[in-house]
Amino acid sequence: MDELSRRSRAAGSQQRAVRSSSEFSRTLSGGNRTSQGTSRRSTSSSGSRARGTSSGKGSGTAYRGSSRSSSSYSSGSYSRRSSSSGRGGNRRRKPTPNYLWIAIVGVVLIIAIAIAVFAFRNRSSEAEETQEITSAAETELQKEVKVDNITITGLSREAAREKILEQYHWDMTVSWNGETIALTNLMETKVDELLAEIYQGEPKESYTLDTSGLEEAVAAEVTAVAAQWDKAAKNGSISSFDASAGKFVFAGAENGQAVNQEKLAKDIQSALDSKDFDAVIEAEVETVEPEITEAEAREKYKTVSTYTTKTTANSKRNTNVRLACEAIDGIVLQPGESFSFNDRVGERTEAKGYQSAAAYSNGEVVQEIGGGVCQVSTTLYNAVVRAGLKTTVRRSHTFEPSYVTPGMDATVSWGGPDYEFVNNSSAGIGIRASYSNQTCTVSIYAIPILEDGVKYDLKSTKVKDIDPPAPTYVEDQSVQPGTEVVDSAGSSGSQWEVRLVITKDGETVSDDIDHTSTYKGHAPVVKRNTSGVWVPLPGQTLPDGQTLPDGQTLPDGQTVPGIASSDGSLPSESSNAESSSAETTAASEPGAGQTGASPEGPGAVIPTAPAQTAPAAPGTETTAAGPGVSSPEGPGSVAPSPVTSTNGPGV
Repeated sequence: MDELSRRSRAAGSQQRAVRSSSEFSRTLSGGNRTSQGTSRRSTSSSGSRARGTSSGKGSGTAYRGSSRSSSSYSSGSYSRRSSSSGRGGNRRRKPTPNYLWIAIVGVVLIIAIAIAVFAFRNRSSEAEETQEITSAAETELQKEVKVDNITITGLSREAAREKILEQYHWDMTVSWNGETIALTNLMETKVDELLAEIYQGEPKESYTLDTSGLEEAVAAEVTAVAAQWDKAAKNGSISSFDASAGKFVFAGAENGQAVNQEKLAKDIQSALDSKDFDAVIEAEVETVEPEITEAEAREKYKTVSTYTTKTTANSKRNTNVRLACEAIDGIVLQPGESFSFNDRVGERTEAKGYQSAAAYSNGEVVQEIGGGVCQVSTTLYNAVVRAGLKTTVRRSHTFEPSYVTPGMDATVSWGGPDYEFVNNSSAGIGIRASYSNQTCTVSIYAIPILEDGVKYDLKSTKVKDIDPPAPTYVEDQSVQPGTEVVDSAGSSGSQWEVRLVITKDGETVSDDIDHTSTYKGHAPVVKRNTSGVWVPLPGQTLPDGQTLPDGQTLPDGQTVPGIASSDGSLPSESSNAESSSAETTAASEPGAGQTGASPEGPGAVIPTAPAQTAPAAPGTETTAAGPGVSSPEGPGSVAPSPVTSTNGPGV
């Protein structure tokens, strides 16, 4: 019974191992192993039976052996029945194979195999093509083939190329005046074309190296030669300026030279046709005379344009204008040369003599070293246009200028806007610039650029007005509490359309728009007193009936230490009689403006308006534009003083 129990437990373990497998292949494998084990046990039992039967025929000992054999057989038979019974039960409980996963795995394998086959075929095809190309290139000609009596039979394509080029050695050059220029081998391309025909098709027995169809290549070689030896003639022209004599210095004309390109091209083609690839070709270089001799230049040069603007009586500003004129006076520009105002004038510094004068910076009037030089750049711009020269860089001011029609200005600032133009004439030009008696004048000295009777001019027309910015309020205790005084009426902005008018013999040829310019307006400046303390200025008249708290009347010209505020309260301390607010100006081109006023007149008192805080006057660059006010410097000049406003520091 122990043996039967052991065998039964072994069979049960085997059945549990089979059930734990979820894969169909392992299930099949487990079944095979079970069958094999059963077969081995059956074979063993049969052997025991055979041995038992044989022994039984001999003796009693054999009988005992027969008895053991019989017992073993019986046990084996029982074991087989138990095992068979167990297998039958296992088959009934075996899980169904997962056919979906089996199908997916199969499809994936099929796809992978297809991809591998396709890739292999492609690689094989590419390898075959490469082999074919290599074979074609390396195939040695078996047929008798000659190129101009050069036998290439039995040679690969590359070997044939080397042999032909060796036979037709290239060393063609062009020489002139002891100089030599080597030409590019023009036959390499022709040899390659011929060999492609021979090695890629059914070759003929004889070929001729063709030298036709090289016209473009020959022309390129000729152009390269001319670029090295050609030299432009130099016309008689001004070359410098003699400041001591106040005159331009003339330089003599110079001859130029030019390769006869047409002849050189014919000579090269002739050498190619005769297959003289070692030819030395002599170039023909001709002398080119200048269009204008020095004598003719002296007769032709004249002042072709002049423009003048009026300055102010501000001595500091006029000093700056004079120094800028001196910096550009006598400059000579050769054909194609450019002019930059900032580069030529340089930085405006005190070391150079420039002085602090009113100018616009970021929309405010400021004292700036070199203020006013924009008038020189503007005057130069107008002279350049009328001479027929080409302006390349120009920018309008932020505010309207007063010394020139808006739209016809050219602002400059060191490190900022610049004015530039180019000499687009065929000869040198000279600049004359001067300042005298509040007048800035710039002239262009040149051989006339425009045709006879042709004139250039600028015509600027206002397109629209732009509303002025919101008022700027300035706190001032000299203004009676409860009232406001217009210090500067401000101004509107504007937009201008500028046309380049071209006339010939007085008749308009064209009138096209050259550019448009937009200018910002100035914010009105209004004084008011919200402190409740009135501090009259010396000489300021008090209103009739105004008395101090003790009943005494204040004499004219004295301060009022304790005038009641609008709410009836008295200040705790008296104010300094000398405390005052300086005048705020809204100048045009500083020092060249017009007096601004309120509708009621300068200093008019107007009803109190609700307190407002407006942004400072707009502007982002140093300019010279807009209306101004008079100052002690003289009529039309500007003398701005710092004041305190609700927007911060004033001008």
